[in-house]
Amino acid sequence: MLHIGTETGSRTTAAHPMTAPPAAPAPLRTQAAPAGGACDLVTVPARQGLEAVDILRRGAGQQAVGPVLHDGACHTLGFLVPPGTADAWDVPGSACTRTNGRGFRIPAEPSVSGSGWLLPPAADAPVTDPAVLRRALGQAARMIEAADNCR
Repeated sequence: MLHIGTETGSRTTAAHPMTAPPAAPAPLRTQAAPAGGACDLVTVPARQGLEAVDILRRGAGQQAVGPVLHDGACHTLGFLVPPGTADAWDVPGSACTRTNGRGFRIPAEPSVSGSGWLLPPAADAPVTDPAVLRRALGQAARMIEAADNCR
């Protein structure tokens, strides 16, 4: 798992389907990183994260998802989100790491040993909108559950 700063939110490893019906789709977008590039990091199992990346990219192209890290063994993916996201992150099967104030900035090369960029930061270094990511992760979990139940 990618480790940066203090983790908050759910610490389970299995993706859980959302019990409520999905909300109406909102426009997919990224948010510009604040001055200095501070951000939080949402980590999810790789399978769910890859599905979410596909969902986000299909919805509005590459601009819908910001930088995404992977661990060396590809067990987890990490989505860069705005600082403060960890304060309210509660998505089952994921964790949000608070990095604001801990010196983490969006680097050209990941500073976590053994990790790399699945989607590297752009010149303006936008990060993924947490509400959009939440919906994509929920949809990904439902797709994975449906696929697993077809066996």
